[in-house]
Amino acid sequence: MDQVDRRDFLKGSLCAAAAVTATVTSVADKAETDADNRAKRIATGKLIVSPPILMNAAETSVGVTFEVAADASGWVEYSTSPDMTNAVRAFSGSNGLMTVDDKLAHIRLTGLKRATRYWYRIGADRIYYKDGYGMKNLGFELDPKIRSFSTLGADNNGSFCVINDTHDRKPVLDLVLSKVAELKPSALIWNGDATNSTETKEHAIEIFLHTHKNHPEYAAETPLMFVNGNHDLRGRFARTMSELLMFRDPAERSGEFHDLGRNFVQRIGDIALIGLDTGEDKLDTNPLFAGIYQMKAYREKQTRWLAEAIETPAVKTARFKIAFCHIPLFDSRPDANPGDLEPADKAPGYPKDWAAWQRTCANLWGPLFEKAGVQLAITAHQHRFRYDPPATGRSWGQIVGGGCGMDKGRSDYPTVIEGRVEDGKLTIVVHDVLENKIAGKIQFS
Repeated sequence: MDQVDRRDFLKGSLCAAAAVTATVTSVADKAETDADNRAKRIATGKLIVSPPILMNAAETSVGVTFEVAADASGWVEYSTSPDMTNAVRAFSGSNGLMTVDDKLAHIRLTGLKRATRYWYRIGADRIYYKDGYGMKNLGFELDPKIRSFSTLGADNNGSFCVINDTHDRKPVLDLVLSKVAELKPSALIWNGDATNSTETKEHAIEIFLHTHKNHPEYAAETPLMFVNGNHDLRGRFARTMSELLMFRDPAERSGEFHDLGRNFVQRIGDIALIGLDTGEDKLDTNPLFAGIYQMKAYREKQTRWLAEAIETPAVKTARFKIAFCHIPLFDSRPDANPGDLEPADKAPGYPKDWAAWQRTCANLWGPLFEKAGVQLAITAHQHRFRYDPPATGRSWGQIVGGGCGMDKGRSDYPTVIEGRVEDGKLTIVVHDVLENKIAGKIQFS
């Protein structure tokens, strides 16, 4: 879709909430709906009011999150046996203090075996908390359902799926999650713009824990890796989104990179997955952002992290190397805004004041892609599937994922991008989930 089409589409659809001009009334109405939905869940009398989602699976760790209806401290029992023999219990919190929260439970499982299937169930203690000397455990609730997951790593020859630009649209989510359920990947990468603007924790809970009624367990056995899109960085709660979407295990990061909780390097068999955050599609100096964005320094820090990450065995020994980020790193159109037009994203020859691609990130990360031998970048943002093959000066190809359009015959149809190694080749299949057909197939050897 060209730039005009994309912005017109956003204005004429449910994605309109993403626009800067969203009214206070629409935000208030959405908050009221979220509160009503939560009130209905609480009225059931249950303590655990959502299925779990698995996050940030790695070779020896995984995060587990679920919603609770009242002050509670969550836990997970897990075992290498489907009958839960010799189950181990992991608790929320750290440093000797279990977390007590009235909305969410977060538990990180660590010390797991590589490429191993685990079975687990979730539970929570209901806590009465008055103050530091007035606490009572009112009993526990155990979700009887036993679920399973597999840790990742070079020995786990699995697959991945990518979804993007769902923009809080339920019909789109139904289509893409149906395809993901059919493909059964080892990991799901949500490559940005899950939301439009996130003002409240309640709204974020609706997006990620109650994503679609037809797919309540979409990430209960398939772990989710989330990559920020520009819209996911908008809204008051976006600044504290880690309260819902756990950062990766701190053991994966060191020194100055302790706060890069979204970046990842993860192996799935012969494939090294590299997660990066392109940030906003407008400059920090744009008056629209009131001086409260610092994306320039954030991108530069990620560059230093990437320089170290590509030297790790996980990357160096991988036969195939794929980078994931939301905003494209290449666009051949001369009028496609490259995201570095100072000071306010405007210049003659560029009809739009938002970045269609990220030249800054391309300049920062491209040389490191070349050094590491990255073959492919999977991106999103433009709401139209496109493949840019390698070219002179750029040895890596680029896939741009689809959009959230639901009208047949348009080019903004939603996609699921599937990747797996077959017969020694990396096969990428782009599924058009609106027409239920294959939109593209690319192989790397």
